[in-house]
Amino acid sequence: MRTETDSPPSIPPSPTRRRWLTGAVATGAVAAGAGWAWWRHSVGEMAPGANEAIWSQTFPGLAGQPAIEMAAFKGKPLLLNFWATWCPPCVEELPMLNQFYQAQRAKGWTVLGLAVDKEEAVARFLQRLPLTFPIAIAGMQGTALSRELGNSAGGLPFSVIYDKHGRVQHRKMGQLLASDLQNWASL
Repeated sequence: MRTETDSPPSIPPSPTRRRWLTGAVATGAVAAGAGWAWWRHSVGEMAPGANEAIWSQTFPGLAGQPAIEMAAFKGKPLLLNFWATWCPPCVEELPMLNQFYQAQRAKGWTVLGLAVDKEEAVARFLQRLPLTFPIAIAGMQGTALSRELGNSAGGLPFSVIYDKHGRVQHRKMGQLLASDLQNWASL
């Protein structure tokens, strides 16, 4: 016998309805993930005057090394890479950047790594993984600078490619691929 407090009998969803709901939830999850990935890896607009301002910047070198002036890099193609020792994709791409630098420097290219990190951590890291391209310490100022250059998410790694005239040709948020470097080498 049924009372007023009893819930009505439940009707199980049909297999068709269950599949439809499962598909809708999965599609929504994929769309949300794709949207987040797009936002995370998207490159925004550069702040007004950021491209001109970068060339007046000076960054501390590692202990015992002179400060690095950005103006010294004007006149040749430059791959400017924002990275940190605590960033796994950054660390993973550094050997490839080093190979790119060694292969392309005879053609006028240079690579500059701006570490968004502490000098002590970078020095310890470079003892384990020596790099032949110049490294400067940008510290937390590097995050603000990368945002001005269009890194809207403020994530790492972030790379900016300049032509020999000091103009931005490409920007990439996220880990570089060998194909990126191959495409950029012809600048």
